[in-house]
Amino acid sequence: VQLQASGGGLVQPGGSLRLSCAASGSILGFDIMSWYRQAPGRQRELVATVTKSGYTNYADSDSVKGRFTISRDIAKNTVYLQMNSLKPEDTAVYSCNAYSSRARANYWGQGTLVTVSS
Repeated sequence: VQLQASGGGLVQPGGSLRLSCAASGSILGFDIMSWYRQAPGRQRELVATVTKSGYTNYADSDSVKGRFTISRDIAKNTVYLQMNSLKPEDTAVYSCNAYSSRARANYWGQGTLVTVSS
């Protein structure tokens, strides 16, 4: 299983980015797909998840709710993270994760760097 994250870059505060996580196989093979982020000097934190059934959930924090949206395109085997109204504190390496209960495994893609700065 390979996960390929892309879409990061430099954006000004208030701007938007859409991250993509493309899987090498059907994303319906995973129970949960998630986006995590790790800011410099901080621990990795969960940002958002989407289950096999399509249920979405966001970090229990006001930091992303209402600004970030996780979605998926099953036909393209891709999960997205739409990020709006970006703030400097959103600067981090964003990584995608896929969990399979059948394989009892977590899969990680390489991170994509998001820098929010003027």
